[in-house]
Amino acid sequence: MQDKLNIAVFVDYDNIEIGLKSTLRREFDVSLALDALKERGDIVAKFAYANWGRQEGATRQMAENAVQMVQRIPSPRGDKNGADINLALDALEMAFTHTHVNAFAIVSGDSDFIPLVNKLKEYGKTVFVVGGKAFTSTILQQNCHEFISFESLLSDAPDAPVLLPGETRGHRGPRQDRGDRGDRGDRGERPERAERTDRPERGGERRQRPAPLDLGQAMPLVERALQVLERRAVQPQLGLLKSTMLQLDSTFNERAYGASSFSDFVEKLKRGELVNVTGTGGRYVIERKTSAQPERPSLKPEELLPALRDVLENHRLEVEDGCPVEDLTGWFKAEQPKFDVSSYGFQEFVEFLNYAQDKTVVRLEPTEEHGMLVYLGAEFYPPAEPPQPEPQAVPEEVEEEDEPQPYVEGQPTIFEPNPPPAKARKAPVRKRVAKSGGGGGTRRPPRRPKKGDGNG
Repeated sequence: MQDKLNIAVFVDYDNIEIGLKSTLRREFDVSLALDALKERGDIVAKFAYANWGRQEGATRQMAENAVQMVQRIPSPRGDKNGADINLALDALEMAFTHTHVNAFAIVSGDSDFIPLVNKLKEYGKTVFVVGGKAFTSTILQQNCHEFISFESLLSDAPDAPVLLPGETRGHRGPRQDRGDRGDRGDRGERPERAERTDRPERGGERRQRPAPLDLGQAMPLVERALQVLERRAVQPQLGLLKSTMLQLDSTFNERAYGASSFSDFVEKLKRGELVNVTGTGGRYVIERKTSAQPERPSLKPEELLPALRDVLENHRLEVEDGCPVEDLTGWFKAEQPKFDVSSYGFQEFVEFLNYAQDKTVVRLEPTEEHGMLVYLGAEFYPPAEPPQPEPQAVPEEVEEEDEPQPYVEGQPTIFEPNPPPAKARKAPVRKRVAKSGGGGGTRRPPRRPKKGDGNG
């Protein structure tokens, strides 16, 4: 990565808002994403795309953070991907016209932005993706330079509900009221909105940050990064080690392992005697432990998929119509007790379902009312085989009856290859009529004289 990054931020507000509400039951706070990006470079442009006429409460926090709001007016046919197209076009235009912008941040979890990410990388731009681990496509997470999970940004937040900057939604009530359902009736909230936000107990609570993963699960990535630096004959210091780990795995985040910073992460590795650390302050040098015991093989996420398929088959009728993530989580724990998703690198079960969605095992649909709903994936509905052409019967050879041909004398035919010779035609016989009376009758022609008669 370059020494100084000038970052342009593009926010797909509709996607990030519904994703956070359905998974973490929280409102989107743009300032959290901007603060995380400021740690990585200078933010030089900020854009957010939505139909702002329907987002009255969000417009104020966007204005307070100097985010330029781009109005997306949906077409009569719905225009489902209108914001995606506008965002992609504006990002590419900036990449061509603003050469000083060398980094882009896409705040969204939509897999439709994968072509945009790849194209920006082709032009040498550093690409960050900010989204939730539970709803951001795993393919999008793995193809950017660094994925910043929204769950990691909440690690330092207090347990009490947090108001967004300028959150004064008259029709929804303040965010604090939305978190405390017992006080809704006294906040002046409109009745129809109060009914809609009164979600079931399983989906209405604000979810706290998930439990950290075991530190040992990060060791395969740490070992691999240290080996890469050894081959390059480079001294593995803190900053270089983290950048190498992100090159190998853009989804790495030290906060997933309970560390507040990367230096804290290395300190935890040192205390756990997993690596050798020399130096003090910010000049740590990390080396592999040569006497370390052989590490156990890491569990791969795809090994969890067969167990999930079995649970889905057992509850096929419930899942076909869509069931909450909490229900599927309970069924999985009861029927597959030997499988722990945290052993496979997932902090929450919904993160595993997000991975399974990219494998077409399930389909996730975020809803504000009922949280994240799970449906059977395309794997359970294989496409019908194309109809096979019926074998065509070999037509029987029907002997055609030849039409009778006219018989011509003297010419062979297929019926008579050797016809009998034609009979000679008889000369017509002239009848003589006897003379009667005056000598009438037929005159006899005179005889032609022969030679030598002497009449010549």
